Amino acid sequence: MDIYQEIKEDHEIQRDLCARLLKTSGESEERKKLWPELRKELEVHEVAEERFFYSPLIDTDRMQEDARHGMAEHHEIDELIQELEATKMESPHWLATMKKLSDKVHHHLDDEEEEFFGKSKKIYGQDEIKELTAGYRKTREDYKKGWPDSIPGSDSEIE
Repeated sequence: MDIYQEIKEDHEIQRDLCARLLKTSGESEERKKLWPELRKELEVHEVAEERFFYSPLIDTDRMQEDARHGMAEHHEIDELIQELEATKMESPHWLATMKKLSDKVHHHLDDEEEEFFGKSKKIYGQDEIKELTAGYRKTREDYKKGWPDSIPGSDSEIE
């Protein structure tokens, strides 16, 4: 698999978890189980994607704006995650915020798959794609093993 397939596979997991979470209610066991899974997927994916997809594109004139846009959307997703973390799961506000998060995630994933991937394939050569794929995969694996301690700004880092 190359970086595009790796990212797309992550996207499918994120879409599935969002859909499943939106079907939950209150402080159900399913919501308590699914929410940390989605949060982990989003946060670990963001770290790997910014390092091995967006950061190299910022140096290119043709993709700089798109890369910055994608990273800004990651920030918006982070803000919604923080809002969900600060909201009681049984609150109607939690589900409303989860709907906003799901919409933002879907918009972001569609931007990448429908627009950014095609543009970046014209920039990255095969050797570069292999390097980016290896870095992306290793970063995801490393961060998944140590999550949440390995995520910058995670609660475990706050004293």
